[in-house]
Amino acid sequence: MCKILIFGGTTEGRLLAEFCVGNGISVFLSVATDYGASVIEKSDSLHILQGRMNSEDIAEFISGNGIEKVFDATHPYAVDATKNIMLACRNTGAEYLRIKRENSEKAISGKYFDDIKSLLEYLNVTEGGILVTTGSKELKSFCSVSDFKERCAVRVLPSSGIVDECIKLGFLSERIIAEKGPFSEDQNIEHLRKFNIKYMVTKESGAVGGFENKVSAAEKCGVELLIIKRPLENGITVEKAEKILLTESLNA
Repeated sequence: MCKILIFGGTTEGRLLAEFCVGNGISVFLSVATDYGASVIEKSDSLHILQGRMNSEDIAEFISGNGIEKVFDATHPYAVDATKNIMLACRNTGAEYLRIKRENSEKAISGKYFDDIKSLLEYLNVTEGGILVTTGSKELKSFCSVSDFKERCAVRVLPSSGIVDECIKLGFLSERIIAEKGPFSEDQNIEHLRKFNIKYMVTKESGAVGGFENKVSAAEKCGVELLIIKRPLENGITVEKAEKILLTESLNA
């Protein structure tokens, strides 16, 4: 019986899912989007759940499927998702384990912001091109930037639905980079130069999110890196989670 549930279309979630497949561990993997599902290799032992769930949906699934352990490998900035998962585990008695993304070195030349609101306020007293690499979820906020159509280039996942949403928001199609990361230093440099970027907006995404390559590319191009701070969190590493999963499978 499958008693393990993993949340996250992130690198960490994919690594845990691949570990389970490689070790014959039956597991449910919940991802929010069709793209998240498409990058996971299919297997008889891997049961993929696609679509967003609130705390009630999660609790119902946990109870209905006898889930005993839940690994939260959602993105560090997906605060609402984590709250929903934690609440569902608390209400059902399932064990909750948070997968913590490893920190990157601080960008000495970057400017850090506590939230997106303060970052947008800063951008609105500046001039020049902006490369937004925070993902599609926050793009609507950047529509408040003065002359955002001419100033902003955006980098999002290569999904037709996401690209369509960008265009609906008013972003110019020729300034949409629909590619899968993480990106190398050279790729970042190419994008910065192509759109004559002066400000690169990013999250503190860690090594798996290509943060270091953004830092080095910005420094080489003389671009100011604007960084939204990562929320504080506690948790375990992917390696620790793998040990727990392996122990569970041996004791099953």
